[in-house]
Amino acid sequence: MNRTFGARLESIVVYYRQEQHMSYVRTQAALQCLNDVEISQGGIDQIMQRAGRQALKQVGTIQTEIQNSTVIYSDETGSRVDGQNWWQWVFGSSRAVLHVIRFNRSEDVIRDVMRGHQTEVWVSDCLPAQLKAPARERQICMAHQIRNLQALIDHFPKYSWPREMQALFRSAIHLHHVRDQLSPPQFQTQVRSLERDCNQLLQRSLRRPEAAKLLRRYKKYRDSLFVFLHRTDVEPTNNLSERNLRPSVIHRKVIGCFRSGWGARTYAALASVIDTAALKGTFPFIAIQDLFGTPALPLPAGV
Repeated sequence: MNRTFGARLESIVVYYRQEQHMSYVRTQAALQCLNDVEISQGGIDQIMQRAGRQALKQVGTIQTEIQNSTVIYSDETGSRVDGQNWWQWVFGSSRAVLHVIRFNRSEDVIRDVMRGHQTEVWVSDCLPAQLKAPARERQICMAHQIRNLQALIDHFPKYSWPREMQALFRSAIHLHHVRDQLSPPQFQTQVRSLERDCNQLLQRSLRRPEAAKLLRRYKKYRDSLFVFLHRTDVEPTNNLSERNLRPSVIHRKVIGCFRSGWGARTYAALASVIDTAALKGTFPFIAIQDLFGTPALPLPAGV
């Protein structure tokens, strides 16, 4: 026999599990100590299932928002499901955030999300699957490139090319941040200077294999280096995606693996609802409570 609780209490359970990364045992203890309520692990699981079903109803709308976004930021990280290696993907824009946990890391995941839609700009790292995303343009993450170049600098401190390339990328990011402080002619003059300097650095002949590999990458994706300097709606990094994945990394480290594919899908659906609501300024607990309906008592003022 299923036992149901009020919307507020069920929201607290989901908040503990989803946002505070609490195990079933810790959730039980917190409910008993803080809320004077005893709930079995089976009862907690039933609440999570109800929340998951409600969240899954909203995933289609969130996915449609992503498909129709002009700029999409994407990233992925490892996930453990039933003892197996899976992958958690995130697709973000100014309007929505979609989390997907799948058993593979291929472009099939992106195709399933986009379903024939094409965005204007795709911002990501250089994972081959990401670089095959359906987009008119793509911006490769400058933060990743700066880190790759730093690894070269650490190994070869006297090697000049990675230092010059890294300095160029840092200058481009700085120019992006001070765009509003410059007149349009001043900004365009500096952009042309950066583009010219970049072309010169890419003409270098490099003997070290590690440097030559990066050089080939930058030549191949030359048009994807500075899209953010030519559009005001594009960021130079995919840090937005990394921030959206960070709670999931914490969840994985604290909780461990998901026990089932259903658990992984529920977590991804709830993360999608919560992160999309956050773009509108909605606190995670409120977004969770909205899944269960209006509580019997109103929230305290200021919450």
